[in-house]
Amino acid sequence: MKVAILSGSVYGTAEEVARHAETMLRDADFETFLNPRATLADILSFGPQALLAVTSTTGMGELPDNLMPLYSMIRDQLPASFRGLPGAVIGLGDASYGDTFCGGGEQMCELFAELDVQQVLPMLRLDASESVTPESDAEPWLKELIGKLKPA
Repeated sequence: MKVAILSGSVYGTAEEVARHAETMLRDADFETFLNPRATLADILSFGPQALLAVTSTTGMGELPDNLMPLYSMIRDQLPASFRGLPGAVIGLGDASYGDTFCGGGEQMCELFAELDVQQVLPMLRLDASESVTPESDAEPWLKELIGKLKPA
């Protein structure tokens, strides 16, 4: 199965989590695409069979600058080839920001809903105020995701 990983990061932490997810997916025999500067054309040419978004949150609950162009392209075009694909979201944030905690991840969940991407797991929320090891914190969730994406 081909999994496209959409990542947005401000300080690099979400990108590290995305790279760790890519490694785990590849180790489980998935083909992956990860490019933090990807365009929609790049992703469409890869031909994903599943989507994983990994994003931090910035400002007042927004997506990072490096993910905004891709997010906007996807939202403007709503690619038909994404409809019905399995997908999942990892959101990174700081719970001390209250209502905007993991706001970037929430935006990706909303986009996936608009695209009719079938979220196979609830969004994983990684809290920077509680953890300094988000890559390893994500592992149990990623293992569960891999199990849900593997053909029966």
